[in-house]
Amino acid sequence: MIVKNLGKDNSVLGSFVAELRDSKVQKDSMRFRRNLERVGEIFAYELSKTLDYSEKEVKTPLGTATVRTPDSKLVISTVLRAGLPIQQGLLNFFDKAETAFVAAYRKYGKGDYFEIRTDYCNCPSIEGKILVITDAMIASGSSIEIVRRTLIEEGGTPVHTHIFSPIASSYGVDYLSTKLGDDVTLWLAAVDEELTSHSYIVPGLGDAGDLAYGPKL
Repeated sequence: MIVKNLGKDNSVLGSFVAELRDSKVQKDSMRFRRNLERVGEIFAYELSKTLDYSEKEVKTPLGTATVRTPDSKLVISTVLRAGLPIQQGLLNFFDKAETAFVAAYRKYGKGDYFEIRTDYCNCPSIEGKILVITDAMIASGSSIEIVRRTLIEEGGTPVHTHIFSPIASSYGVDYLSTKLGDDVTLWLAAVDEELTSHSYIVPGLGDAGDLAYGPKL
């Protein structure tokens, strides 16, 4: 697996991540969603550099211009519900992409034990296409592994998978590195070192789904 941590370089991305983490700014759920969306837009621009391009002719009012535009076919998926604003950020740039959705959640047992379950998947064919998976955070990494497997079972084998998440734990990155091959690229804005026994990232940013859309029952 290829890992690209965009947070290592100085850019405006740092400002968006800072606001995502800030407990005062988090009180504005619309602002929180918009910051996730803006992170998704930066991810989209970086993704655009990796795609296949060809020259095309475009007629202007005064003549013909030759431009290079992407040819790659994308399926942009998200893990409900926290990943939705990030997915929208990517769709703002790749408006012709197809979309997919997976509902994944933690089913808790005794103590700190939990397992990842998926109970919904809506996916077009991804055979021979580029699969993009978005989620707000990667804690243990197991949910992303399961979501990718679910999408492939439903839609076929992609030529490459790009995973986008603003924040990941170092444990989650290491876990995915052992589970996923060279046909996967993981894009991040920050990596946090601590993961608690409940698989919460520290300092992290809290429950992204609740912050974006309100608390669940």
